[in-house]
Order: sequence, then structure tokens, then C-alpha cells
Amino acid sequence: MSAAPTETIVAIATAAGAGGVGIVRLSGSNALAIAAPIVGTPLVPRRAQHVRFRDGDGEVIDDGIVLYFRAPHSYTGEDVVELQAHGSPVLLAQLQRRCIALGARAARPGEFTERAFLNDKLDLAQAEAVADLIAAGSQAAARAARRSLEGEFSRRVDAVVEQLLGLRVYIEAALDFPDEEIDFLAAPELLQRLQASSASLAQLRRDAEHGKRLVDGLHAVIVGAPNAGKSSLMNALAGSDRAIVTDIAGTTRDLLHETLDLDGLVLTLVDTAGLRESGDVVEAEGIRRAHAELARADLALAVLDDRDQTAPAVLAAALAKVPRVLWLHNKTDLSGHAPGQEQRADGEHLWLSARTGAGLEALRARLRTLAGHGETGTGTFSARARHLEALARAAGHFDRAQAHLRTGAGELAAEELRSSQSALAELTGQVDADQLLGRIFSSFCIGK
Repeated sequence: MSAAPTETIVAIATAAGAGGVGIVRLSGSNALAIAAPIVGTPLVPRRAQHVRFRDGDGEVIDDGIVLYFRAPHSYTGEDVVELQAHGSPVLLAQLQRRCIALGARAARPGEFTERAFLNDKLDLAQAEAVADLIAAGSQAAARAARRSLEGEFSRRVDAVVEQLLGLRVYIEAALDFPDEEIDFLAAPELLQRLQASSASLAQLRRDAEHGKRLVDGLHAVIVGAPNAGKSSLMNALAGSDRAIVTDIAGTTRDLLHETLDLDGLVLTLVDTAGLRESGDVVEAEGIRRAHAELARADLALAVLDDRDQTAPAVLAAALAKVPRVLWLHNKTDLSGHAPGQEQRADGEHLWLSARTGAGLEALRARLRTLAGHGETGTGTFSARARHLEALARAAGHFDRAQAHLRTGAGELAAEELRSSQSALAELTGQVDADQLLGRIFSSFCIGK
């Protein structure tokens, strides 16, 4: 890992609006020297001091609190000075310009946290958890991000890496003594280690998938034929008339998003145009957007009119690549079918009435479960798509290593285990990946 730059950066870290408190944050080797002419008084580390902030002509910009954190005992590991002023955007911008005139540079998004990572104050998974904590849309997501920030995810990754390292050492030792009468590559001890590592990696992947759902929420798309009751279902789940409902087929032309809170878990619900062949240009565009939304859905709520048990062919084709489908038989108040649930060969089926509300609570309960409510693991932490992709690669290499060991190809197995360990190292940033770092930290907000 390369050392963090010493160039001093500045950003308006927080601004609570006029009448509130705003912070202009400096970090770098010259932070104290840049702050000195602004505050006009010697700064004592970790002591809040009331000062007047002055411009280049000695005029008072504002009065407020200044805090100084001496390296390495700061968030970034560098000298950090925080100028806490009134929350006026005009005053904060003036303070930032004064810092830049004295030699600071405007910080890039996420650069403060990037420096914390480069100075070994945080590993990469913890650094990403900072952004997840800020963006948390639910209490569950905030708790999960907090656990990642405290190192729960990293500790789990390190434990699996340690197991893989032990396997590599064992196999390499066996390869170094090929003339021994004992076949170490077929020994029960190696089999036990492989099984333990496989179980640990599988559990880590499951928990990471749960963590990603907590961060991103469950992305559910309502689809079905025109007039099946999709918009009525959207309104019923949202508890308001978010979607226009009429008896005219094709009323919904565009995507309609609604965010629901399911016992502290986030569900993003998307109502779409009815799927059918259409010559209407506007409706056809709505149908195209519906297909595009399904391509990134975690869950499809496939709505059927219970009086017509045949799902349109266009609907079946659209659902082919969706990870999970709930078949919702709507309008039971008209068909006479009792609300309920049934598992069939093609998936899970629920009977309900969006108009009367019958069966809706069972649907909400199922959505809560799918969103992660009640799931337990060895530790709930936040995770991202990048993490799941790296874990999938690590698992793939591990599976190939086991296959090579079964055929006695110890050298190939050792190489696959090395690749598996390398994929896991990407999670915490124990590899040189400048492009990866730039992509990650650019998604942060200014001042973090």
C-alpha cells in the first residue's frame, strides 16, 4: 500500500443550514500552518477553542469553535483542523476559499476516508462502511454498517484467509517432500481442513448477501398483464393512492417507485406498465422500461387476475432471469378463491385481493422475510456488490482447488488457493489496486 499524500486538503464537511453548524475540515501536513492566520491563536490538540475566523485583511468572517487533532491521532492519520462556524453556506464557502488561498486544495469526494485507509486507520471494508452508514435508509442498515465500520466483516474475511493460508502451507509442505511414503494430499487432516474452510467461506457469502440486502434494500418489481391489478397492489402496499387506477388497459405507462419500511428494512417497490404486445409508441416504451427494470430486480411480484389462471407468454419470458418470483393471484373477491399460500413447481403462489386487503398481511410478512427480517448469522454487517463478486471468485477458485486435490494435482490446487486468497484480500484492500480505490472513494460525499 502506498503512503498517503501530505498535500493539505480542505472541504465543507457538514452544513446544517443557516442558524445551524457547519464544519470546514483541513487535513494534511500544513493544516496547522494554514489554520494559524485564520484563527489567530495557538491551537492545543484535542481542545475546543472559541475563536474569530479572519480573512486576509484581518476582517472577521465569523466566530466559532476550532479543533486540532495532531497526527497520527486523527480520522485521517494526518494533522486535522476543524473550523466549526455558523451554518451559512456563504460563510462556509468564504472560509474554504481562505484555506485554499493559504495553500490548501479542495478535497475530492471521499478523499478524507481514502487517506484514512492509506494511513492504515481503516481497512477498505471499513472505509466503505463509512459511506454505507451515511447513506443508511433504515435502522437495520445503519446497524449493519456500524458493525462493518467496527471491523466485523474484516475479521470474518481475515479468519477465512487464515484458513486458506494454513491449507496452502500444508499443501506446499507436502509438495516439498514428494518421496515420503505418506500421501499427505490424501490425509484425513487435509480433508477436514478443506471442509472447515468451505463451510466458513459459504457462511461468509450468505452473510454478505444478507448485508447487501440491508444496505440496498430489496428491489421488487410488480409485473403482470394489463388490468391484473398491479397499480391497485402498489397503492395497497404503499398505503396511499400512488398509482392511477382505472378499468382502461394500459393506464400505467411509466415506472413508479415507492420505498416501504418493513420493520426497519427497506423495500423498493416499482410499478410497471402491463406486459403485452402494443402498437402504441408511448405504451411500448413503458413496456421496454419494465423489462429493463426486471433485469436488475431481486424479486418480481407477478400479478395475475385470479379469474384467468393462464399467465401470458410474454410474462413468463420476462421473468426467466429474475432471481425470485412471487405469483400473486389478485381479485380473489371476484373469483371466490380464499386467500392463502401454496408452493408449486414454478414457485410460490399467494392469493389476495388488493381491493379488499384480504391476504395482504401474508404478502407483507413474506416480503419482510425476503428482505432479511429475522435472518440470523454469525454477525450482521454491511456489504456491497463488489464484495459479493469477490467472494464468488474466491469460492470458484476454492472449488477448483478441491477438484485438483481429488486428482492429486497439488501444484494446481495450491495456485487456486492462492487466487482464492487474493480475491478475499481485495475485500479489505490488502492488494495494490489504485483503480479500485478511485472507483470506491469517488462515490463518497465531499468532506468524508
